[in-house]
Amino acid sequence: MTKLSVLDLVPIREGGSLGEAYAAAAHLARAAEKHGYHRFWVAEHHAMEGIAGAATSVVLAHIGNATSTIRIGSGGIMLPNHTPFQIAEQFGTLDALFPGRVDLGLGRAPGAGPELQRALRKNLHQAAEMFPQDVAELRALLTGEPELAIKATPGHGANVELWMLGSSLFGAQLAAKLGLPYAFASHFAPDHLDAALAVYRRDFQPSDALAQPHVMAAMNVFVAEREEDAHLAASSQLQAFVRLRTGTPGKLPPPVENYREQLPAQARAMLDHIGQASAIGTPEQARQAIAAFLDRTQADELIVAGATYDPSVRVRSLELAANAAGNR
Repeated sequence: MTKLSVLDLVPIREGGSLGEAYAAAAHLARAAEKHGYHRFWVAEHHAMEGIAGAATSVVLAHIGNATSTIRIGSGGIMLPNHTPFQIAEQFGTLDALFPGRVDLGLGRAPGAGPELQRALRKNLHQAAEMFPQDVAELRALLTGEPELAIKATPGHGANVELWMLGSSLFGAQLAAKLGLPYAFASHFAPDHLDAALAVYRRDFQPSDALAQPHVMAAMNVFVAEREEDAHLAASSQLQAFVRLRTGTPGKLPPPVENYREQLPAQARAMLDHIGQASAIGTPEQARQAIAAFLDRTQADELIVAGATYDPSVRVRSLELAANAAGNR
């Protein structure tokens, strides 16, 4: 049976507030737990008006307090933005608060212009080049192997499940070398999906944490009783994608009927490209799309993304998706 998980960007909708976004995230996490989802991950983004997950470990504490059994984690922490020691402390704290439930997904992309680099007091491109060494140091801070000159308290000895994230061959190669589970961001960057999974599985080296390759792949999933309602719900995220790619990001907009048909050909092609890993439609249509994607990737786990303007619509979509996939 393929495990299903949830990726949440903690969207801030137009006309909404940060407080509402955090309340919606907690409600979504409780619904995911109720319907048998395995993990609830939050992604780190900075200086984006429509995304409230910048202080990722703090948001995860909020999610952990709202739930009791579902695993909580980062999808991911962009390690070049931080020091390994700080992340060891933060996720060691989370493990102490929510023992046996914490995942730490790590990404390399700095994703920042000069203004954010100055704000973080970091040369993020130089830090990205140190990513493999920083991952190894972070793992040592958590496991104590090899022993370092300083111990993170909290952090040292924490039972945190470490994951490597990626959208290219680099992350796949590093995950394989370190013997870590690998999550691919196919929900927005599908180009290298097949090649990356092949490299990861071919080059995987067993570690104390993992004996054999373990893959999680991401999909955008919007499910409703009627196909037109699913496409309407998805239109908010499609608008956000188009605005981001055209340099005008903002808060999550309300849905628009027949949005895709209103776009110029170039924008439709862009959405078709990034939407390769998507399931939008009725439960039966979602079941078929998810089954085809899992047959293609042979993923051990599937993580579903998909922001909706009305939080209750996504809660219902998660319920229908879980039933359609049968947590297969």
